[in-house]
Amino acid sequence: MRKLERRAVICLLLAAVLILGTGVFAYRFFRYGREWATYYGNGNVYDEGILKSGRVYDRGDRLLAACGDGTIYYNDDWEIRCATVHAVGDPDGNIATGALASFRDSMIGYSPVFGTYRMRTGEGDCHLTLDAEACRTAYEYLAAYQAGCIGVYNYKTGEILCMVSTPAFDPADPPAAGEEGEDGLYLNRFLSATMVPGSTFKTVTSAAVIENLPDYEDFNYYCEGTRWVGDEDLNCMHVHGEVDFEGALISSCNGAYSVLTERLGAETMKIYAARTGMTASYSVDGIETVPGSFDFPTDSALNLGWAGIGQYHDQVNPCAMMIYMGAIANGGKAALPHLLEKPRLLKKYTDQLLEARTAAKLTEMMRRDVTEGYGEGNFPGLALCAKTGTAEISGQDPTGWFCGFLDDPDHPLAFCCYVENAGEGIVTAAPIVNAVLQELVNQ
Repeated sequence: MRKLERRAVICLLLAAVLILGTGVFAYRFFRYGREWATYYGNGNVYDEGILKSGRVYDRGDRLLAACGDGTIYYNDDWEIRCATVHAVGDPDGNIATGALASFRDSMIGYSPVFGTYRMRTGEGDCHLTLDAEACRTAYEYLAAYQAGCIGVYNYKTGEILCMVSTPAFDPADPPAAGEEGEDGLYLNRFLSATMVPGSTFKTVTSAAVIENLPDYEDFNYYCEGTRWVGDEDLNCMHVHGEVDFEGALISSCNGAYSVLTERLGAETMKIYAARTGMTASYSVDGIETVPGSFDFPTDSALNLGWAGIGQYHDQVNPCAMMIYMGAIANGGKAALPHLLEKPRLLKKYTDQLLEARTAAKLTEMMRRDVTEGYGEGNFPGLALCAKTGTAEISGQDPTGWFCGFLDDPDHPLAFCCYVENAGEGIVTAAPIVNAVLQELVNQ
């Protein structure tokens, strides 16, 4: 009888182990099956490390890349190839943000039930939200500079219409490993880099001012070109004379914004850098953007002032800045960006990055930036709201920024562009933005 009991216990234990093992396998199968199927060693899917089939298209069904016969066939136009290489990918898989690497599971068509079903039908298509012509226009401008990037997206739907990063290269004729000038070619600066934002960050400081300083409309500051903080100086690019809060943004007065930053304090600035998404890492169809970073010191009024202006240790990701611009345009929150075409029902939004009244006030101020500062004639036909930035970096020429949105219900577009080591944003980045927006709006 005892022997029978022992055998029964052993059988029950074996059954429990079997059930537990089956459960673990089932969990791992559903959790990691997609990764197993897309592993580069899978000979059913890859031929010499390249998908056996699959095509990448832009939003207008223009073919950007096609896989087959152990190679990748790219678009016939070399400018489009260069303009979209960071969105499409290269043959060696060095560009982590490329569709050929990031969206291969979509192209393979994996499902736990049917496996890699698209590999059997040869219908592994990947449709991107990008407009190839807008990307080409951006590349033609950006290629004249050392490095830079631009992103434009629909802040209502989340569709990224233009995403270009330079330096770029022709994926149909990629550089050899170790070739001179190869450094930085594979980096998608829009998604995977951070940069000193310069005065574009004043839009974040402005949001903090509107929501935390009740008397901000009574603010006045007389700019003499230099503000002395103790025995150290904080300089403006020009002598602005007397400015109020709105005038401080239009003239981009460093002195005025350093005073406002001091009044807000380091803790409030830290809160607003996080709240507005400047320190967030966003997921663009599974591609994680690099989070920004900030240091708002409590022991140095001078450095705190510089941090509120967009200098000091400030680092911003361009995609995060673009999303913030979309939130200003859209009442405080915006659609999260995506590169894969999706049903409209699937769009997702950010949290409330700022109050609706704050967004409305910033929209008014940024519109005045254009009409009274940058010149509306430089952006014909565009209801543009924008802010420039000229980021000072030690030992280098300034990096120029231009960020903003269209206050136009028919074209709800937000944008962010920067050009490295090239000078003021209004001279370098603004013409790029204008050219791309004209291409998108006038199609």
